Amino acid sequence: MTSSDAVARLDVDRTQRIDLPEAIYCAGKTTQQCVDIVSELLAPSDHGVADAVVATRATPEQQAALAELAPHAHYESTLVWRPRPPSGRTIATVSAGTSDLDVAEECRLTLSALGHNTIPLTDVGVAGLHRLTSTLPQLEPADVVVAFAGMEGALPTVLAGLIAQPIVAVPTSVGYGTSFEGATALLSMMSSCAPGIAVVGIDNGYGAACAAHRIARAIGS
Repeated sequence: MTSSDAVARLDVDRTQRIDLPEAIYCAGKTTQQCVDIVSELLAPSDHGVADAVVATRATPEQQAALAELAPHAHYESTLVWRPRPPSGRTIATVSAGTSDLDVAEECRLTLSALGHNTIPLTDVGVAGLHRLTSTLPQLEPADVVVAFAGMEGALPTVLAGLIAQPIVAVPTSVGYGTSFEGATALLSMMSSCAPGIAVVGIDNGYGAACAAHRIARAIGS
């Protein structure tokens, strides 16, 4: 029996099946459970394929304990070990405001773990449209664009009318009263008049990264 058997059945073949490693969702787990699971994924093994390890939504206590395991990349509640070699693909993460940064960085770190080059653009929301239009040339190398916005969630729609790349839209739980913790942005993105936008759940930076990875992989195949 491995140290994590009591709390998790690790999907060690996931990379071989779908080219995405199993990630650790730390919320709701004890610090020791997180440490045990990450340690097992990092340990040499005769089964599965050694791949990137990603932990998301870690508390400060969990972050401190996990950071001692091995060299890692880290931003707020997301930690990454053993990133993949460069994929040759580029994915942009575009956030409307700095309040969206935690979710955008969860996505960016996951993309980096999967080997993708990233282009992070921050604070280019539609309230100052000139900020977005002036940065559009920076998006030209991107194979896929992931756009993050709270409030009314307009950024992905505007982008989809200006650029040709596939867009993954991420509503964030940022905004005043009737933003309803991201529900307004979610419904706005799902009702977009710009065709072809793919929308993930509220604050789901990790899921957006996985969707962008699948799209970029299909484009590059």
